[in-house]
Amino acid sequence: MPACNEEKETQRTEAFSDGVFAIAITLLALELKVPPDRVMAAGGGLKEALLGQWPVYMAFLVSFVNLLIIWVCHHNIFSLIRRTDGKFLYINGFLLLTVSVFPFPSALVGEYIHTSNASLAAAIFAATIFFNCLSFNLLWNYLAANRDLLKKDISPAVIREIRNNGFIGLPFYVAAVAAAFWSPYLSLAICTGMAVFFAVKGTIQHLDRSSGAPAE
Repeated sequence: MPACNEEKETQRTEAFSDGVFAIAITLLALELKVPPDRVMAAGGGLKEALLGQWPVYMAFLVSFVNLLIIWVCHHNIFSLIRRTDGKFLYINGFLLLTVSVFPFPSALVGEYIHTSNASLAAAIFAATIFFNCLSFNLLWNYLAANRDLLKKDISPAVIREIRNNGFIGLPFYVAAVAAAFWSPYLSLAICTGMAVFFAVKGTIQHLDRSSGAPAE
């Protein structure tokens, strides 16, 4: 396949992926609703009604941060890809599946985090991110095993660095699922902490492709 066609196909795949991310983030925002007037009429004013929706705001913020960092990492992976193939597209599709369902566990957390069902809601949220992390690992390991899909200037050290960073996330997200049944807030904190980790250390742009060392 000519280089120009390879680049075009890769851009199409990334554009489609970006669309899925955009829709998922938009659906997150749709959970932010104006309190109906009847709620305020029952007691209290707009301030009290808005404050009463704090679980929805928290769920939105945690979900947005996670989705934003997932998108950044996904974008950075595509900056290292020279071309795609059929298997890559299906693995990327699995990753997008985990992204597209993200608004559902986010809504569960917003609705149930202050109820007796908080543990299950937080566990489902953490499990969603676990499968997203798993899909990233599958995607990168497939690329590492098929080096012709990657750009030629990427060193083996960079490939190992990205793979190792991905593996770190899996046990932490399993721990987050388990922690949900002890403390839902701890589970959400673990998920958010890992998102920060991937933003700082796991972001591929921080790596120098030619040397494998962190970029200055």
